[in-house]
Amino acid sequence: MTRPTSTASGENPEVAASKPPLTPDRVIHGAVALADEIGIDAFTIRKLADAIDVKPMTIYHHLPNKEAIIDGMVNQVFSEIDLPPSDLDWRAAIMVRSRSMRLVLANHPWASPLMESRTSPGMATLQHHDAVLGCFRAAGFSLELTGHAYAVIDAFLYGFALQEATLPATGGDEMSELAASIADQMPVDDFPRFAEFTIEHVLQPGYDFGNEFEFGLNLILDGIERAVQAER
Repeated sequence: MTRPTSTASGENPEVAASKPPLTPDRVIHGAVALADEIGIDAFTIRKLADAIDVKPMTIYHHLPNKEAIIDGMVNQVFSEIDLPPSDLDWRAAIMVRSRSMRLVLANHPWASPLMESRTSPGMATLQHHDAVLGCFRAAGFSLELTGHAYAVIDAFLYGFALQEATLPATGGDEMSELAASIADQMPVDDFPRFAEFTIEHVLQPGYDFGNEFEFGLNLILDGIERAVQAER
């Protein structure tokens, strides 16, 4: 019986044929999954190649460099965020988009610092920005107010996502244990307000840092609503 010959890369051709073909989409989806697992700082092309079971140089046949891969990763994240529905008023539509963005960024905790950093944005990125701008403009916002609203909302969303991703705990038993540990080590007389906040608020049943999201977002939208009324 004749053994299968090896490919130029040394791989059994039957094994190679059983793998899904390498495409830019497969590289990007693999890159996002890897970054979700190990973070962006530890992300390398060699680790990506291992994760999707290809040779590192093969990746460069589809995407020219690491920056192009990160462009695609950010574009994929934007594609997962719900666009503001056009059949809702601007506030309700922005709430839909903002809540979706929070969940997506929580699923990809590496992404927040990179979302607005790309100089070669993909189609999903451009579509997302165009839809948000369109939501404000359709509601009668001036260009200036549109810029203010978009900037302050996204500053809050990205900041909240980053804080939520880096806190050692946000709620439940983990937060209770963390807060109790801090409280036990704290000289209460030196930091009375910190102690009060920790013991009488954070350690109370039902506390969840995530609840601050809705409060903060509504506070911002209230302010934007007043600015819209003043502009008219």
